Amino acid sequence: MKYFRISLLLLIFPLISATSAHKFYVSITKIEYVKEKKSLQIITKIFIDDIEDALQQRYDPSISLDTKKETETADEYVQKYILQKLNIKVNGKPVQLNYIGKEYDVDMLVAYIEVANITDLKSLEVENKILMEMFPEQQNIIHLKTPNSRKSLMLDKDEPNGVLKFN
Repeated sequence: MKYFRISLLLLIFPLISATSAHKFYVSITKIEYVKEKKSLQIITKIFIDDIEDALQQRYDPSISLDTKKETETADEYVQKYILQKLNIKVNGKPVQLNYIGKEYDVDMLVAYIEVANITDLKSLEVENKILMEMFPEQQNIIHLKTPNSRKSLMLDKDEPNGVLKFN
């Protein structure tokens, strides 16, 4: 009887969970301070379907990402969108984000960005409003790695920016 209940539960649980599944909206941004190169190396991962919706609404309804139909302008729109929504200050001063490019990894768009000429990192302020105009429940997670520490931030519509300080 015990095995019957367990088997029944294992069969029913996926059906129940599938019907009550709730989509979550999240992006992950990894920032690494590479002291030897005097740079911040940034990787942002965003679900393809979510950013595609944002680009279609904001720029062009015909935009298609990660398909054979993807146009050359898609990369330009991705760059424009990300650089409008992601802002960084190092030691209290705004810095220039250099968009390097993008690629796809399963269902994620992976964007590569760099900030050059960072000789010292005392504080980092990150504003990440990616997809917040589309999805009120959007959360943007920031992971920062330096030679001496690791820190994280959770940003949302109510708090789209945060500051990390170092000694």
